[in-house]
Amino acid sequence: MKHSKHPNPLIERENWRDLCGTWRFAYDDAGRWKTPEDVRFDREILVPYPPESKKSGIHDENFHPVVWYGLSVPISAEDQQDRLLLKFGAVDYAAKVWVNGQLLASHEGGHTPFCADVTEAARGSDTLEIVVRAEDDPHDLAKPRGKQDWLPEAHSIWYPRTTGIWQPVWLERVPEIRIEELQWTSHMERWEIGMDVRLLGTVPENLSLRVRLAHGDDVIADDLYRVRWNEVSRRIALADPGIDDFRNELLWSPNHPTLMDATVELLQGDTVIDRVRSYTALRSVDVQGNRFLLNGRPYYLKMVLDQGYWPDSLMAATDEELRRDVELTRQLGFNAARKHQKIENPRWLYWCDVLGLLVWEEMPSPYRFNNTAVERLTREWTEAIKRDASHPCIVAWVPLNESWGVPDLPTNAAHRDYVRALYHLTKTLDPSRPVIGNDGWEHVATDLITVHDYTDDPDVLRLRYGTLESTRRSIEQQRPGDRVITVAGFQVAEQPVILSEFGGIAFVPGGNPGKGFGVSEYEAESGWGYSVSDDEADFLNDYTGLLEATHECFGLSGFCYTQLTDTFQEKNGLLYEDRSPKTDMRALAHATQGSRTPREMTIDPAMNPFGYGMRWRKRLTAPTASDD
Repeated sequence: MKHSKHPNPLIERENWRDLCGTWRFAYDDAGRWKTPEDVRFDREILVPYPPESKKSGIHDENFHPVVWYGLSVPISAEDQQDRLLLKFGAVDYAAKVWVNGQLLASHEGGHTPFCADVTEAARGSDTLEIVVRAEDDPHDLAKPRGKQDWLPEAHSIWYPRTTGIWQPVWLERVPEIRIEELQWTSHMERWEIGMDVRLLGTVPENLSLRVRLAHGDDVIADDLYRVRWNEVSRRIALADPGIDDFRNELLWSPNHPTLMDATVELLQGDTVIDRVRSYTALRSVDVQGNRFLLNGRPYYLKMVLDQGYWPDSLMAATDEELRRDVELTRQLGFNAARKHQKIENPRWLYWCDVLGLLVWEEMPSPYRFNNTAVERLTREWTEAIKRDASHPCIVAWVPLNESWGVPDLPTNAAHRDYVRALYHLTKTLDPSRPVIGNDGWEHVATDLITVHDYTDDPDVLRLRYGTLESTRRSIEQQRPGDRVITVAGFQVAEQPVILSEFGGIAFVPGGNPGKGFGVSEYEAESGWGYSVSDDEADFLNDYTGLLEATHECFGLSGFCYTQLTDTFQEKNGLLYEDRSPKTDMRALAHATQGSRTPREMTIDPAMNPFGYGMRWRKRLTAPTASDD
C-alpha cells in the first residue's frame, strides 16, 4: 500500500496542511490570562514537542499548570471554498482553542483527538490567528495521567511530565456534506468486512456511498449504496477462496500483515463530493478455553512492554521514530507489544498494522478514586476506543492496570463495580476483542488471567507455570505485589493465563543500578531494575535463562517482557534509550522466539514456589548467528 504522512491514516483526505513547527509560547502559572488578548507571548516552542522536552527548545521540567500557544497561518481563497477544520491529535490535559478571537473548541483528555471548525472565523480574512490554552495541573491525581510524575523529579516508575500539545496539529479542507467517522470491523467467520460510516450535514435525496477494497492491483469489492440517513452500516461480502492456503494469504497476521486499501466516496448523483482513503484487514481474535486465538487458531503471544517515551522528546515522536520502534520490536523476536499507560500516536498503530505487530492498548491511569476520576477515565477511554477500533493490530483492550486508581478492590464494592463496568462498557463498544479489566492481579472481570511476576529465578517460573495444574494453583496461592490474582467471587474458568509483566533485568555498562522496587532502586545513581546483570554476557545469559524457562511454561498462553527500552531511571530495557541494543540483537531474538515443544519437566519439589529470595545464575552459551 502507498504510505502517506497523514496524521490520521484511517481517514485520509488529500487537502490537509501540517501545522507542526515553531509556535509562539508563554507560561501562565497563576492562570491569570483568560482570553488571547491577555496573553504576552515571550518565547517560541517547536510543536508537537512538550515544553518539558529538549526537542521543544524550552526544556523546562518545573511545574507549569497553564501554557499558551499562538500561531499565524496564512489561508487562501481556495481554503475558504469548503469547510476548514483545525485538528489536534492530543493536547494534555484540558484545551481551549480560539481562532481570530473566537472561542471555537474545548476538550478535556490528554490522549485523544479533537477539532475546531474554523470556517466562519476565517470568512473575509487571509490569516488564521490560532491561540491554544492548555491546562495540566501537575498535582491532580484524579485525571488519567499514566506514567507522568506528580513530584518535581521523576522517581520510581514515573517519568517527566508532558504538558500541552504533544501530537500533530493540522488544517483539513472538507465539504459541507462529508464523511465524519469511518469504522471497520472484521468478520472472518463469514468472510465479511463491516463498515460503519457517519455523515455530517443534511442528506439530499440523490446521495450514495461507494466503497472500494483492493489488495495491490486486485479489486476485492466495489459497492455502491444509496444513502438516506446520516449513518450507513453495511457488511461487505468477500469472495471466499476456499482452499486453506489461499485463505491464509488473505488473512492479516504478524507474519503476513495483509492490508486492503479502501477508498470511500460520497456521491451526489454522479459527482464525488467527498473522498477518503483508508485501509482494513480480515482477521479474528478470540479466546477459547485456555488458548488465545488469532484467525481461529491458537496463537502464543510474545509481547514486550513498550512505554512509548524518548529521552529528548518524552511522549512525542516523529513518524520515523514510531516506525523504528515497531521494526526493532519485530527484530527482537516479539510478535506483540503492550503499550503501557499510554494511548499512542495513531501513526504507531499504523506501522503496527503495516509491519505486523499485535497490540494491547492500555488506558493511562489516574491515581485516585472519586467521581471525577471515574467520569474522566470513562469519557477518554470511550474516545480512545472510538479512535482506534479499526486498527487490525489491536487484539486486546486494557482499561486499568495493577489496581491503579482502584486501590481497594478486594474490600471496596464500588471499586469492583467500577472495574466490571469498564469491562462491560468496553465489550459493548467493541465485542470483537478480549478485554482485561485490571491487568496484573485482583481480577474481577476479564477474558484473560494476567499475572505480573518479577521473580528472577527461571526455575521458579517453571514451577509456578510449568503445567496447567501448577498455573491454576499459582493463581490461587500466589501474591505478586502482596495482591491476590483473583478477587473473591470471581469465577476462574479456563481463561488463558498470560505472564503480562516479568523480567525487568537492569544492565548499565560501568554502572551500579539498584535492584527491587522501593526507595533504594530510584536513589541508585545509575538507575534500577527488578534484577541486575553485571556485564553484557551476564545480561544475555540472564535474559536467555528467563525466556527459556518461560517457553517451557505450558500453563501460559503468552508473556510480556519488561521492557523494550531503558526509560529514564528504569535501566531494564533490551535497548538503551537511544534505541541501540545492549547486546547482540540476533541472540536476543533467538531467546525471545524460543521453541514451544512440549516435554516433561522435572523440578525440585523442595523449592519454594512462592518465594522470591533465590538468585539463580545459570551460565548459558549465547546463540550464534548460525543458530537463528
